[in-house]
This record gives sequence, C-alpha cells and structure tokens, in this order.
Amino acid sequence: MVIRKLRSLSSTVMAIEIAALEERYIDSCKKHGVIPNTAILSGLNKAVVKKSRHEPCSLDIFLDHLKDTDFHPLLDIFMELDASEIEAIDVRNESSCMFDGEYALSLMRAVNQKLRRVDLQDFSFGKNFLRDLSKRGLPCQVLALRSSHFQKLNITGEFKRIHTLNLDFSTSLTSFKEDCFTCMPNLMCLSMCETRIINLWTTIAALSKLPSLVELRFQNWLCCNDAGPSATSSEGRLDSRTDFGQSKSAPYTGASTVDIGVTTDYNSTTEEALRNLFSLNDVVTNHEAQSMIEDSSDDSDVDFSFRQQEHGYRELSSIFFPRLNEQFDQLNEVSFDPLHSQNGEESLAAAFTRQITDVTLKLVSCHASPICFEKHYRDYMIASLPRLKVLDNLPIRTIDRENATVTFSKYFEYLPYKRKHKESVVSILQKRELRASHSHMQNPMQKSSYTPGKSKYFYTRSLCAAKVGSSAWPLLHPLSIRSNGLGSEGMGFRPRQFEYHPSDSSLMVFGTLDGEVVVVNHEKEQIVSYIPSLGAMNSVLGLCWLKKYPSKLIAGSDNGSLKLYDIQHMPATTVSIYDNSAGSVSFDEFDQLTSVHVNSTDELFLASGYSRNVALYDLSSGRRLQVFTDMHREHINVVKFANHSPSIFATSSFDHDVKLWDLRQKPLHPCYTASSSRGNVMACFSPDDQFLLVSAVDNEVRQLLAVDGRLHLNLEIASTGTSQNYTRSYYMNGRDYIISGSCDEYVVRICCAQTGRRLRDISLEGSGSGSMFVQSLRGDPFRDFNLSILAAYIRPSSKSEIVKVNLLESSDSTKENSLCRNSCPFNSMGG
Repeated sequence: MVIRKLRSLSSTVMAIEIAALEERYIDSCKKHGVIPNTAILSGLNKAVVKKSRHEPCSLDIFLDHLKDTDFHPLLDIFMELDASEIEAIDVRNESSCMFDGEYALSLMRAVNQKLRRVDLQDFSFGKNFLRDLSKRGLPCQVLALRSSHFQKLNITGEFKRIHTLNLDFSTSLTSFKEDCFTCMPNLMCLSMCETRIINLWTTIAALSKLPSLVELRFQNWLCCNDAGPSATSSEGRLDSRTDFGQSKSAPYTGASTVDIGVTTDYNSTTEEALRNLFSLNDVVTNHEAQSMIEDSSDDSDVDFSFRQQEHGYRELSSIFFPRLNEQFDQLNEVSFDPLHSQNGEESLAAAFTRQITDVTLKLVSCHASPICFEKHYRDYMIASLPRLKVLDNLPIRTIDRENATVTFSKYFEYLPYKRKHKESVVSILQKRELRASHSHMQNPMQKSSYTPGKSKYFYTRSLCAAKVGSSAWPLLHPLSIRSNGLGSEGMGFRPRQFEYHPSDSSLMVFGTLDGEVVVVNHEKEQIVSYIPSLGAMNSVLGLCWLKKYPSKLIAGSDNGSLKLYDIQHMPATTVSIYDNSAGSVSFDEFDQLTSVHVNSTDELFLASGYSRNVALYDLSSGRRLQVFTDMHREHINVVKFANHSPSIFATSSFDHDVKLWDLRQKPLHPCYTASSSRGNVMACFSPDDQFLLVSAVDNEVRQLLAVDGRLHLNLEIASTGTSQNYTRSYYMNGRDYIISGSCDEYVVRICCAQTGRRLRDISLEGSGSGSMFVQSLRGDPFRDFNLSILAAYIRPSSKSEIVKVNLLESSDSTKENSLCRNSCPFNSMGG
C-alpha cells in the first residue's frame, strides 16, 4: 500500500514537472512574440497523461504542424529536456511541410540523447537538408527516411546510437558509397524496400561494414491468411513508422500484397489448387515487365524492369509448414504421383488439406527492390553476410546457410582463375624472383623444388587475381578527347560504334551518329585522325581494323557507304573541311548496313545489314565479288570472320539462327545452324576460334563449340521480359571471361567463360543526365580486366559516351583519379 502511494506521488510530481515545462513553453512564446502552437501544447498534455498512467513518457513532434515562428520557443524548451521527465522525443513528418529544414535539424540535434525516432519524408525539405543530415548525423535510435533526392547513398555523419534504419520508397536510390555505413557501428536492422538497388557486389561490399547487422530487408515476405489481420492498406504503402526490428511476425502494419498462392478450403478443388501451386516455378509480383525502346524519346528516367524471383514452393513451405516437409520426405521414398494415392499411401493433397483446411494460403512479396529478382539473390546474401539472422522477414536457418554456400560456389566466382585463396602482390613477386634464382643457380640434372606456372601468363594472371576484387567499385573513367584543332572546351561527339586497335594498345576508333570517324589515343585522350561526315547525315555502324596494314580501317554507315581509310593520311584537326579522297577507297554501297568485318589475311571483307543478304568484297581490287542472298529468313544483324581461318565466317540473324559458313564451299548451305529462343543480336569468335559466342535479345547468352555448334555454356542471365532489350557480349582477358550488357539495363555482367560463374557486375551511374544504358562494349585486348563501354543516356537530349573500366583499380583509390575524372568536361567526348 505504501509503495503504491509512493508511486502515485512520484507520478504526480513528474506530471507537475512536465506541466511546468508547458508553462515555460508558453512563457517563451510570449518572449518571442508568437502564439503558442496548439499541436505542441497537445503533445505536452499527452506526455502528462502517459506519465500519470505509468507509461513511458514520450513527446511526439509533428513537423507538419509547425511553422518557422515556432522554432525559437520550441528550441528553448528542448534545451531543458535533459532535466525534465520526458524520456524520449519522436519527430515525424507525414505530408508536405512548410517548416524550414535547417530549423528541423537544429531542433533534433538540440534534443540530443533523448531523440528516439525520426520519421521523415524529405521531399518537403530539399537536397540541402539531406546533405546536412548525411554529413553531420543525428543522435536518434531509429531513422525512417523516405527520399527522392539521393541516388548514391553517402552517409558520413555521426550515427552511433542508431540501431534501425528504414529507407523504404527512396525510389532514386541505386547504389552506395563504399564507406557509407561505417558511421553506424550499432545498426542492427536495415530496410530498403522499393528502392532501385540492383548490384549484389556493391551492396554486399557496403553492408559488410555493418558489424551489428542482423536483420535486412529489400522486400517484405509475408505468409498470411484471410482470417488473420489484413496485410493491405487502401494506400498500398508500407508503414515506415513501424520498428521492424521489434516485430518479427508483422513488421509492416500496411502493405500492398500480391497473392502468389492458392485458396484451399472446403469449397475449393484442393487437387487442382495443388497442381497450380506446384507449377509455380517462380514467384510472380505485381510489377509488370516494362519494355523500353532503344530510341525512346521519353525524357523521364525509366523504371528498371522487374524480374521474376526464384523462390520455389518447397523452400517456402519448409519455412511456414515444417510438418508438411515431413510428408514430402516420407512420400518421396516411394515412387508416386504427388496428387494421387498409390499403394495405400495418403495423397499429398490430403496431407496438405489436413494442415491448412479452411485457410487461404498466401505467399506475399511486397514492394521488392530490383536486387530481389537477381538470380540466387537470397543465397548470395546469406553466404556473404554470415552474421545476418533475418532476410526479408524470413529467418535464416542452419540449412539455409549450408544451401547458400553450395549455391554460391556453383554460380558465383569469388576470385578469378579458380583460385581458392587471395594472394598478395608481394608473395607473387617473391615466387617469381625465387623461380628466376632457382633456374639460374640450379644444376641441369637437379630437379626443381618449385613448380612453375602452367603458362607464360601465370604471373600476370596471379597479379591480376590479387588486385581484382579489392573493391566492388572499379574505376570508371569517361573518355574525354582533346585535339589541336579544338577549343579549350573540346568538341561534343556522339559515338555509336567503337573498336580497339589490334596491335597498338593506345589506339581506338569510334564512329558517330553524325557520320564521323575518329581515331583517338585513348591513353592520352587525343585525336590522332579525324574523318568528317561528307554529304547526308548517317550513323557509322560498322568499323574494322586491318591486321597486316595497321594504319588502315574499314568504315560502313547505315546509308550504305563503305570506305577504306588510311589514318596516316588523315589529319587530327577538325577545324576545316577538306577532301579526304586521297586517303580513302570507296566500295559499292550496301543498303542499310549494320556490320562489316575483315578476314584474318586482310584480303576480303563482308558486309551485312537490314536484309537477308551478305556481300563479299575484295580489298586489293576494291570490287564487290559476290552477294550471297537469302542466307537467313530475317535480316542479318552481324557477320564475323574467324580470327585465324580466312574463309570461315558466322552470321547471326533475328530469325533466331546463327550459322557458320565456309567460302571454300561456296556458301549455299551452312556448315551448321544453331538456334536461340529469341532473335540473335550478334555473334563473335573467341580469340583462338575454339568457341562462338552468341547473344540473343533479352540476356540470352550462349557459348557454342565453333567446330560443330554444340552448346558449351549457357550463362542463364535473368531476362527482363522486353523484346527491345538488345544484348551484346564479347570476350575479355583472351577467352577467360565473357562481358555482357543490354540496352535496357545499366549493368555489365562479367562471367567465367569456362564455368559460367559470375565474377561481378559493373553498374553504370549517370551524372545528372539520367540513367546510363549499355549500347556496346569491348574487352581491352592488351590489358587484363580492362574494358570499355559505349553508354547511352535514356534522354535523347543527352550525349552517349565511351567509359573505360579498370577492374584492377578502385574508383576511390586515389584522389588523383577523382580529380582527373572531375576535370573532364561533360560536353566533350565523355558526354
């Protein structure tokens, strides 16, 4: 009785203290000459009521209800909070707000250690607010921030108290800075549903800096039934105010759901429902695949295409219905039809019905980010984050980790060249020196104790393997061109095709949408030769260097023009228009040209285009020798000679076929035909001609044995569902790796050419002109783990650019590289 009275007396005293805080607020309003805000007074009254009921005494501040004139009185009482009985302050804004963002941050920082939860939608405050918040930090424990401003997350301020971060619906967020989470050592729960994050490698590299992370969410998986609480809301949005780190069963109080299960009750046909359920190889979301035309005139940023996620029914049933798996295991011991009983065994339908009768089964995926639709996403995350306990609301079990380890080793390559452990550069150099000293001092009859590398490239590859993977953010450098004939601001080009020189590591040629042919020293970023467009505007789509005559190249335009140029006779200046006939040879036109290629002896070249025909030309005489007609049922997009056999060539067509031909047999019939499930965009031979790499629409990439067309490797890249997603693939590091990119995506994928395992993805990030997409790409023939990408912005008013990628160097490795990139003018070649 006495204790109860003491508690009551204590609560009364505390309530009086809070009431005194209310009086001080009114006095402060009088001092500053403003009318007391009724919302603040109401909040203080509620705090008094909570304290009188022995509830945690917290104060809710809604920024939506504040005006700038409320700032100073509110700041006065916040300065006195440390001595008050208010235990926590929660700050929210839920709609458009007139309150100044700088004032809002000042108030929250004045609260200091009593700031518990901050729930903001920063479209009311602007970019400066977000920049200040990111750089200086907040002392809150929970931060829910829905922003449309940041594209690359870069948080450097002090967030040592934060344990829960919710960035749901930050629809511009695509990636992270490498150290963006190092300032959050105590962060345990992170949610990023319905963002635009897609790159597994950069995501893991950033998240690995969170030592306390145990719960992660890029989507919301729910298993619910009609009898239970609804998981939907009329607004169809997540409730970011929910502390999902404290609610495992229902972390969202409102979410738009997708029914991907079946209804099974007494009135339904259970057997038919189960058949439908078992036929669901993929989980279907409410995001329809969105196609994007390559030459779209849409000025807005294009949403990324969402792909189907691979969660089999068995995987999900093992989580939600563990006893059902026992039925599976028992019945799998006997050969049976899973939907009908045999040999007296209970049918699976009956077993299933016993467990979920009168229940509507729903497996719900809400607001998934694009990363969730990457193949093996869940296994990759589990294998890469060993401390994680919950992923997308599903607990991670021991068997999940074991399966994830197996999947990771099967589909992903942690280190190049099948290496098991990362070597240091120092140890590799020591081995090389030891081998040299052993070979010098060793007796010819004495057997070496050191096993040398299997090839002359052993140490080069070892050094590359030691350096690649050091950062998930490789160095991306937009090519910027300078020339003697250009002004200080440079000249804007619109590249459409490019090729590395076959023997000079410093040279590259690109053709433009305006019909220009530009040879550049891409190391020094200088124009070597410039060939202007004479006559009608046209796009240069075909480029090919000669091998025996390294100063010469073939260029073909979509208007049918075909010319042989000698760059030694072409000046670098672009100031004056001149007659370039002295340095060029013209050939008979090939209408609607899309591709040209010279054979290995520089005697012949082929041209193809928007027709079913291929033309053969003689380089020495300048004559067209023959036109091979009706080689395919639809137009032939690309034609390629083999690298070493001067009479062997391949054609790839949108009729789904790729064919190999031999000029010695008069190509009336192909040596063989290999078919894709979609139209073929291109094909190319491996450097040793052992394989033929075929790329079809929407990420269908297959490697064939060049000798007979048998399938050697299918990369199994997830499709986007659009018929305009033109995919192009080439080799890198000789024929070690395959690089692949598509015109509807801003990602380049790097896969092992022997196993198909994914080494990593490279994300292209635009700089103020919208998203960048892969129009073409080439591996650097002279530098391992280097490539170049012809990237185009979706906005037609923006210029395309050639981006050089160095996987052996980090984008944040040196300030010098950063300064170099920032100094490149965006109206130049870099676009």
